[in-house]
Amino acid sequence: MLVIGGGINGAVSAACLAGRGASVALVDRGDFGGFTSQESSNLVWGGFKYLENYEVGLVYGLCRSRNRLMKAYPDNVKEIPFLATLDRSAPFRPWFAGLGAAAYWALGAFGTRRPKVYSASSLSDEEPAINTTHCRGGIEYHDAYLIDNDSRFVFSFIRSAFEAGAVTANYVEVTEATRVDGRWQVGLRDVDAGRELRLTARTIVNAAGPFVDDLNATWGTQTVHRIVYSKGIHLVVPRLTTREHDRVLAFFDDSQRLFYVIPMGRRSVIGTTDTRVDDAQTCVTDEDREFVLGQINARMHLDRPLTASDVIAERSGVRPLVVRNSSASGDDWRQREWTSLSRRHEIERDDERAVVTIFGGKLTDCLNVGAEVAHEIEALGVPLERDLDNWYGEPAGATRDEFFRQAHLMHLDSMRTKPDTEPLSERLWRRYGRRAFEMLEAIRDDPQMATDVLESADYLRVELHNAAEHEMIVRFDDFMRRRSKIDLVVPESAYINSPGLVEAAHILFGDDGDRRLGEYLATRRRVSEV
Repeated sequence: MLVIGGGINGAVSAACLAGRGASVALVDRGDFGGFTSQESSNLVWGGFKYLENYEVGLVYGLCRSRNRLMKAYPDNVKEIPFLATLDRSAPFRPWFAGLGAAAYWALGAFGTRRPKVYSASSLSDEEPAINTTHCRGGIEYHDAYLIDNDSRFVFSFIRSAFEAGAVTANYVEVTEATRVDGRWQVGLRDVDAGRELRLTARTIVNAAGPFVDDLNATWGTQTVHRIVYSKGIHLVVPRLTTREHDRVLAFFDDSQRLFYVIPMGRRSVIGTTDTRVDDAQTCVTDEDREFVLGQINARMHLDRPLTASDVIAERSGVRPLVVRNSSASGDDWRQREWTSLSRRHEIERDDERAVVTIFGGKLTDCLNVGAEVAHEIEALGVPLERDLDNWYGEPAGATRDEFFRQAHLMHLDSMRTKPDTEPLSERLWRRYGRRAFEMLEAIRDDPQMATDVLESADYLRVELHNAAEHEMIVRFDDFMRRRSKIDLVVPESAYINSPGLVEAAHILFGDDGDRRLGEYLATRRRVSEV
């Protein structure tokens, strides 16, 4: 079967199907996790705000999915408190929000720490960075977040699919697809090298995210649902709170919509917005930037107000929201408040054409998406092996313990020290799992492998060699933005003229390093000009 789209939906579909014995190919016309899936809040949450619209069933399912991810990925998906400030612009009083937080905790099967309610004075004591001048109080509830970036989490499912036997190819687009004698004849094009390819598939999984409707239209698949776009932006700025306690700060903006200050190591991510747009291609506008900075400046005690010059990186993407087609009965989304549309997903099956389409969804619910797609594929007559839940998750605890034992014996964590960075052993295990054993061997053979290539970035030479061999990097941006998050957390001025950048390109691409680095720098210049 052919999976089209290498975002979170396509990645989990390929991992689940390949893990259950199917012959799978996954293609994406860009990089894996390179569009919507690289622009998220990095949060794994049950959707507390959806309780406002009484979507109890959705919240119940998302909370259980969150708990499942925390259990399966204990080093990557961590519980984190959300401290929500309720000022005059908030639609709820603290006592009522506290009841909602208690209900949220219960819907999540008490899988996180219990919520709390704060008065204005106690909230100020708990987090001095919050401006409580107009505050009525606050609440604390718990969800989870990704320690690394979202697209790297997506890539973990791509690796799982690959290791289970799937063919996974980025920068390969579908140019045509025709149903002939019960099978799909698919034309493909390698957009990086220009090669034309052919593929035959029994079934297709349309996991193209914001582009599922366009893809279905090319082969005439009619669906009950379709996608509309909500634009969201985030700004990455220097850390706004202390490193003593990682927590997400939540506020209601002037339009009574929640926005957040999310920790990302030495940085904070602030956002998001919720704007209806008609085009999946978006960017951060001056208006977006000024709105988010203004909201934060009004609600936090900062040494000085944030300005555009403080922004290290920007994220802009669309949420593919699911609505019913106007021709379908019960289409009422146009009459509803735009921001009330939730991030639920829908999966449809076209029996005649053997196409399964995934509409919407979010990272939190990814494991359910994979399992549901497999169910629909079985309904199309494709036999799959029993689901043993072995297509996702981190290695077993005993394997983890052995890695840390070996890392301790070789004094890995003392080989390099940097302020405000986690121990090397924890980072290598979280990012690479079993492959981290190979990295220990490389460091034993050559201690220089445990040194940073870029002084300004937290990335070892051994990681670059691993990325070159195992992480399917085609363009330099794949590494800088998605396999790592250097572009997100390091100011461009700190690395753009660094000799380490040249070394990194040569490690990743060998003799082609200068060309790939040149392409990357040219793209950065064009972005800067815009």
